[in-house]
Amino acid sequence: MDNHTTVSTFLLWGFSSFPDLQDLLFVMVFFSHVTILAANVSIMVAVKLNHSLHIPMYFFLCGLSFSETCTTVVIIPRMLVDLLSDSKSISIPECATQMFFFFGLSSNNCFIMAAMSYDRYTAIHNPLHYSILMTPKICFQLMMAAWLVGFLVSVCIITVVFNLSFCDSNTIQHFFCDISPVVHLACDYTLSYELPIFVLSAFVLVGSFILIMISYVFIGSIVMKMPSAKGRYKAFSTCSSHLTVVCIHYGFAGFVYLRPKNSDSFNEDMLMAVTYTVLTPLLNPIIYSLRNKEMQIALRMTVNSANRFILQMVNKRTLNI
Repeated sequence: MDNHTTVSTFLLWGFSSFPDLQDLLFVMVFFSHVTILAANVSIMVAVKLNHSLHIPMYFFLCGLSFSETCTTVVIIPRMLVDLLSDSKSISIPECATQMFFFFGLSSNNCFIMAAMSYDRYTAIHNPLHYSILMTPKICFQLMMAAWLVGFLVSVCIITVVFNLSFCDSNTIQHFFCDISPVVHLACDYTLSYELPIFVLSAFVLVGSFILIMISYVFIGSIVMKMPSAKGRYKAFSTCSSHLTVVCIHYGFAGFVYLRPKNSDSFNEDMLMAVTYTVLTPLLNPIIYSLRNKEMQIALRMTVNSANRFILQMVNKRTLNI
């Protein structure tokens, strides 16, 4: 079908229904964003500077932190600007770019979590051969595969969505260019477009979730056969943080992207989107650090090093003055 788009810009309606809460939302989202950036950057720096963390589990955790940081940067700064601005318009190319990076990075997060579950399975199933099975080269290849597949799926989604014709309403009932609110503005959105979008979304969410569950089924069967309670506890404790993050991530994402849509569901989806664009990236570093003594020690060392560096810089400036 030919594209007969007559709309040149969209309006991100977002939280415009709550004008009295705009300032409060701005403050809350702004401080959440700063905390997300600080927490994820701290994890990446801690992994980089501490040689004891140069193992596959923390390599994937570092990659997940970087990907989640990029995901929030794609969404939150624009949200903050719109909360303070009367003009909330966004051009179609800008909308397509935001959707491309958001869906690509979100898909990447899913596949990195699948790689993390495989890493945990390998560590528990073959501890003696772990270093041979999970070499730096293999870890890098898994990470690159996650990025490649994630953005390849995103390209397919964007191609389908923006091949639609937008010729009537231009008001997106969301605070960013998410798939469902955009496609429901199209005047030719039919099953022939809806089906590939659903299949691609399901491929990312359901496909990666199945891979994660397969790893954990095997992990569970191995752990239950362990003779000592201490060994079972240690094995489960290495997976608990990742499993908690998986449940939060897939619970909210599945609710938004895999259930039937109608115009009345967009407000619910928007509230859920706040959770997985702001709350989940905020919780993930906390979950991984609270449940991991090695990470706690590394983060303390990183913070202490940063404090010493700042004090040295202050003392040098004081002496120069």
